[in-house]
Amino acid sequence: MMQRTGAGRRAEIAGAGIGGLTTAAALAQRGWSVTVHERAPTLRTFGAGIYIWSNGLRVLRAIGAYDEATIGAHVGPQFHTRDHNDTTMEEIPINGPGDARLITILREQLINTLVDTCRKSGVEILTGSAAVGATAEGELLLEGGERRKADLVVGADGINSNVRDSLDLMMYRKHLGYGAIRMLIPRDDNDVPPEDRDRYIEYFTGSRRILYTPASASDLYVALCCAADDAEALKVPADRKLWTQSFPHLANLVARFGDAGRWDAFEVVKLKQWSKGRVAILGDAAHAMPPYLGQGGGCALMNGLALAAAITDAPDIEAALAEWEARERPLTEHTQDTAERLGDMNFWPDDIRSEVLKITGRSAEIGAVRMKTARHIPTATEAFA
Repeated sequence: MMQRTGAGRRAEIAGAGIGGLTTAAALAQRGWSVTVHERAPTLRTFGAGIYIWSNGLRVLRAIGAYDEATIGAHVGPQFHTRDHNDTTMEEIPINGPGDARLITILREQLINTLVDTCRKSGVEILTGSAAVGATAEGELLLEGGERRKADLVVGADGINSNVRDSLDLMMYRKHLGYGAIRMLIPRDDNDVPPEDRDRYIEYFTGSRRILYTPASASDLYVALCCAADDAEALKVPADRKLWTQSFPHLANLVARFGDAGRWDAFEVVKLKQWSKGRVAILGDAAHAMPPYLGQGGGCALMNGLALAAAITDAPDIEAALAEWEARERPLTEHTQDTAERLGDMNFWPDDIRSEVLKITGRSAEIGAVRMKTARHIPTATEAFA
């Protein structure tokens, strides 16, 4: 971990998610006094898996969270995209010499690790503490009327951010007409053929997808993706008969879905600017994106660490925040835009999608665009490249 001196400075952070906790740990390790406010009464998170690519892994190393976060992680050999005939359209090599690294873990494990890292670094974490807004002068406003003055306020309070909205920073928020039921179930050797068990696989049929993601030796993360107006497909519990009809080759897997799951709509958020006065916005509050590149968490990790590095010793917090945004926002918006374009294929006819993806899957140029963020060396992680 890089240690620098920010002694005497104070940060108040709204939101104990990936972005808020990463920022908190990185600031505390640089000498700041930091308090994180979490609206929920506990720090538990929804049961699901999460993809962490090379860029995110470097951030975890930089804040000293890597070893704990990756305990029991799944390291797959390839990422496959399959069509309605279960034919591979694209195969992305990963985790080999010269490839981008990709691991999958439980989201709960990542959050718990970041919480542990924060506490070891001296961060105060308050649960049941809801932020209702902020002032540009550097006050976090809490439910009940308390005003917490700080050198820096961070709004990492999710897509419905009160901090962001209190400062009128929204440019637009776009619903993409698509989403997913996410669930976590035990792994079973009969779910897929033996050669596919350790792969990450995305299956298409019509406007529906199933994402198969081993998240540990015993846990399988599944996402059932469909259009937001596909009323039968987005029901929770999942309609096993309907999903089996769409994906008959996954009948064994579908039969085990049970009653678990939660529907989440995919959205894109873009802001007029990422900061106002002494307040910075990050994570889904600033740059929510669809999950097609597996980089929502990665961007939150990168931007949180970069924020801490930018302002730690800066004589002018507001100027440092502007420089942080100028440096980090272009890659984040590249990631958002690329992910959004990938979502267009959800509504293509099966045969057309299959042929297009077979062609694009052989294009090194298109592959480089999609993998740009995964291969990126984030700010303040150069020693861990």
